[in-house]
Amino acid sequence: MSTLTPGISALQLQRQMGIGSYRTALNLCRRLRRAMVNPMREPLNGVIELDDTYVGGAEKGVMGRRTKTKKIVVVGVENRGDHAGRVRIQHLPALSWKLIRQFATANIAPGSEVRTDGVSFYVYGDWSALGLHHKPRVQETPERAGRILPWVHQVIGNLDTWLRGTHHSRMEAKHFQEYLDEYTFRFNRRGYREHAFLTLLILATKRRRLGALIGSEPVLQGRSSA
Repeated sequence: MSTLTPGISALQLQRQMGIGSYRTALNLCRRLRRAMVNPMREPLNGVIELDDTYVGGAEKGVMGRRTKTKKIVVVGVENRGDHAGRVRIQHLPALSWKLIRQFATANIAPGSEVRTDGVSFYVYGDWSALGLHHKPRVQETPERAGRILPWVHQVIGNLDTWLRGTHHSRMEAKHFQEYLDEYTFRFNRRGYREHAFLTLLILATKRRRLGALIGSEPVLQGRSSA
């Protein structure tokens, strides 16, 4: 779960470890995801690419940045020139400058340069009040988006592939942030995967007891939602 690029689903974990109950395996996965966020982690810094995306199937009659059923996600990635640095990903209840501002305040160090597309709530937000330098660029076409914000679009594409491949996009909204935290944990340690296991073990031992994470929620039979 900490070192493999695709991670592992609760169903796979149950089979591999010989765990008798799928519910127990799912509970273990959720506990580990909760531990994947280091409360002492440093904010992103330098040049940051920032963009939003939607997770979920196609919606009829819905266009642009509107959605009825999809999960809204904002992604920030450090642009290190020839490669991506660290990433932060958050599930948002809606898209607005207020929520983007909260994400930026919590995850981006003052003095950084934030690059976005030309969407209004990015352009007209008061970035200077956050101590950030904003550099918007209008993408004009979908093809151009990958050139002006290359690393954040690569991260979004890989995230979508992972959610569809390992978890089949079967995630409840109330637990969705935990999956984003898992992806973030592995991505930020992709250059030294041999240390990821030990890091997660240490973080898990420092967290207070989480109690029962799974109550009366239904458990899918035959395929994993985790």
